[in-house]
Amino acid sequence: MNKTKRKIFETSMRLFAEKGYDATSIEEITATVGVAKGTLYYHFSSKEEIFNFLVDEGMKLLKNSISIKTANINNSIDKLRAIVLIQIKILFKYENFITIILSQIWGNDERSNLCKKYVFEYIQMIEEIVKVGIKREEIVNRDSDIISSGIFGFTCSSYIYKMRHDKEDVKKIFEEVDNSFLKKLQA
Repeated sequence: MNKTKRKIFETSMRLFAEKGYDATSIEEITATVGVAKGTLYYHFSSKEEIFNFLVDEGMKLLKNSISIKTANINNSIDKLRAIVLIQIKILFKYENFITIILSQIWGNDERSNLCKKYVFEYIQMIEEIVKVGIKREEIVNRDSDIISSGIFGFTCSSYIYKMRHDKEDVKKIFEEVDNSFLKKLQA
């Protein structure tokens, strides 16, 4: 991604997170970036395309990070631990992205459906690991969908902790999620 496109991308992400998608105009994006509308339209055909690109790129980053970190881990609980740690780190490093995803998921419009699609695909990745763990008797035999949705939700709640306390204590949050949730999944 070239420098101008990256700046449009990052500025749009920040503005969407701070003000919301609907309250952010193309004019505001171009003024903040310092480019003409034509330059923005050279890189993106619409505000909707910027949003879609932003969500797509962010979810690719999350999924790729998880695929790489879990590829050589055999135990399902250890894979889930790696996922939780990565998700917490990404929550804190890419706050604007997470704010957009979590704020847009609660509706039935096109943007909400796109965010739901990606979140559900991500939860499905977790669920596949849970199913394998149940089959191998590494994880308690419970509802894999509830467990995987719970892991996602429990981990997302660490962002609320960060907002309440203005702390980015990844290690502490990870240990709490591990002790409060993941260890209880072990068969």
